[in-house]
Amino acid sequence: MQAGSSRRSRLLTLAALATSFGTMSGAARAHSAERHCAAVIASVEEAGFVDTVTVTCENGAAVMSSDTYPDHEMMTGIVGTNEQVPVPAPGYDAPIPLTPVLGTRPQTRDAALGVAVNGVPIFDYTGGGEMTEEDLYHHQTQHDTLQTQQLDVCGGHAGRGDDYHYHVKPVCMIAQMENAGENAIIGWAFDGFPIYGDNNPDGTAIPNGVLDVCNGQPDATFGYRYHTSQGAPYIVQCLMGEVADIRELPRVSPLVDSQTGRDTDPGRPPRGGVENLVFTEVPAGTRSMDYSYQDQAYYIRYIRSDTPDCYLFETRTVTNGGDVVTGEYCR
Repeated sequence: MQAGSSRRSRLLTLAALATSFGTMSGAARAHSAERHCAAVIASVEEAGFVDTVTVTCENGAAVMSSDTYPDHEMMTGIVGTNEQVPVPAPGYDAPIPLTPVLGTRPQTRDAALGVAVNGVPIFDYTGGGEMTEEDLYHHQTQHDTLQTQQLDVCGGHAGRGDDYHYHVKPVCMIAQMENAGENAIIGWAFDGFPIYGDNNPDGTAIPNGVLDVCNGQPDATFGYRYHTSQGAPYIVQCLMGEVADIRELPRVSPLVDSQTGRDTDPGRPPRGGVENLVFTEVPAGTRSMDYSYQDQAYYIRYIRSDTPDCYLFETRTVTNGGDVVTGEYCR
């Protein structure tokens, strides 16, 4: 049998295994690598995101592949905008270890710590760069993306890479999940442990003080699990499990100017925030983020160009002093 056929056969077997387990509570009882793979597959299938997220299990990891672009409202309601917009990032591969092991100290990074079952990356709650281990034990109020109104009504925004990601509970995604409920896994951390909602999988409330510094607790099935929460840190804020090399975990790079080959410069949050920010996408494919600042109208509009993974932009931003700027930018 050819290598490609063997791989497809194995994936079909794992997919069938995931289906045979039925609900996630059943799928998650085993601890073998194969059954951990089945649990990841089932979490995506049962949530209803198989059209946008694929799971491939090989080399000790379940790789969740997506373009990071969700099918729900985005950007609306943001006040503290960084004047970045969500652009699909095809080929985003999120590795979930199949034999997770708890480590001896929490690990942090200034990028995604996991991925939701709809393929959208999950960051910690801050927007001020990588936290130190000491920072984890103190609420970073000035960098809290929720309190500083940097997040949309769905719990996410577009970051430095013009990539959409979550910083708190992904409420719009959860509303779309076909298996929404207390026992539904909403995502996976990059150390291999699952992420649940505000309550325990059996529906009971989590008492104050039970969750650790990474917003997790022991789990009888997986050994450990993370949670979302109403108060900071809102979602996983560090990795409690072992990761071979945290620097090698996926990160979406900034868009590149097709003329110069250089990364685009980051936007700068307008002082005091903006008003009436809305994001729209019309059937023809044009995306537009419109907002006002000090009684002036600003916008970022873009549409796919004829070049694969490239977009034609027209912008009028506070960052650029209100000048109209056009160009082609690519992944």
